[in-house]
Amino acid sequence: MQGARRLRSMVISAAMAGLALVLPVAFHMTGLGSKFLPMLLPLLLNGFFVAVPWALLTGAAVPLISSLATGMPPLYPPVAAAMSVEGAVLGGVAAALFRGNPKRLWIALPAAVALGRLSTLASTFLLAWLFDLPPGFASAAVLLQGLPGVALQLAVVPLAVSALSRRRGILFTHEPQPEA
Repeated sequence: MQGARRLRSMVISAAMAGLALVLPVAFHMTGLGSKFLPMLLPLLLNGFFVAVPWALLTGAAVPLISSLATGMPPLYPPVAAAMSVEGAVLGGVAAALFRGNPKRLWIALPAAVALGRLSTLASTFLLAWLFDLPPGFASAAVLLQGLPGVALQLAVVPLAVSALSRRRGILFTHEPQPEA
């Protein structure tokens, strides 16, 4: 049973990682660019379908893989590092709070998005300071630029989780936890 869950988490994480690598290219081709945080949307969704370690690993790895493969997000200024932190926080918090229980969606989603954005603020500030860039300006710019992406996450994730929760045996990697 544990092996099947691990395989399921691996396959779902790989599919979400692939989507997180392709979506930004599609958004950039249509002129929407990074304002909608297209890479982070599948990484957030991944947290609702896999266990915490898989969500953390996928969220941290994909921005770095994308940077090495496509040059986006850039390694300098250190946007890829900040996005790796945000991706790990988004997926990890969603996985930890949701735990396969659709009733926890409105606890997990806002918490994951808020903590993800806070991690971006902190990591952008720190990395900008370390690289001798203006930390306040860089942090504010990253947060303001991502507001349309936050709106997209809050709109799309509930719809996707609701639609996919009907397919419980296929997507969810752990049983719902009883309400405390």
